[in-house]
Amino acid sequence: MVVRTCATCAGGMGDTRAMTDTLRAILWGGLSCAILDGTAATIDFGMRGVSFTRLWQGVASGLLGPASFRYGAKSAALGLFCHVLIAMVSAIVFNLAIRYLPSLIKYYLLSGALYGVMVYLFMNLVVIPLSALPKRPFLLSGAIKPMIVHIFCVGLPIALAARRYFK
Repeated sequence: MVVRTCATCAGGMGDTRAMTDTLRAILWGGLSCAILDGTAATIDFGMRGVSFTRLWQGVASGLLGPASFRYGAKSAALGLFCHVLIAMVSAIVFNLAIRYLPSLIKYYLLSGALYGVMVYLFMNLVVIPLSALPKRPFLLSGAIKPMIVHIFCVGLPIALAARRYFK
């Protein structure tokens, strides 16, 4: 099966190489994002006295509610799985956007930084309010540090991986 993509995105090739490059960009971008952002969260919460297990149970509580904290390592593993899934979906969205906005690759540093902020805002203004987590107000003053983390640990790794495969 032949996969057709825009010339900019596929490096001028209209074959399965474009699909392979897209999958590599998604895989590397998503995994880099998951590892960097997960490490940043683990360190940040650890410095505030929150254990690794409790942190990732907290992520799982978005699905399970407060019961998440009764399931030990199982709910922590679910939280980690959700984190990786969200990172991979974030990489998929960015790489799909490249097909329609090839300038995302040309200006990869700017687009990566803006994408990191967009992912942060989407998670905090859409996903978290729709989850089972307790409702809390969005405060810009508390958002600056996490937005910076999302720029460097989410948006830029995804954009850099995409640039690597779509030069």
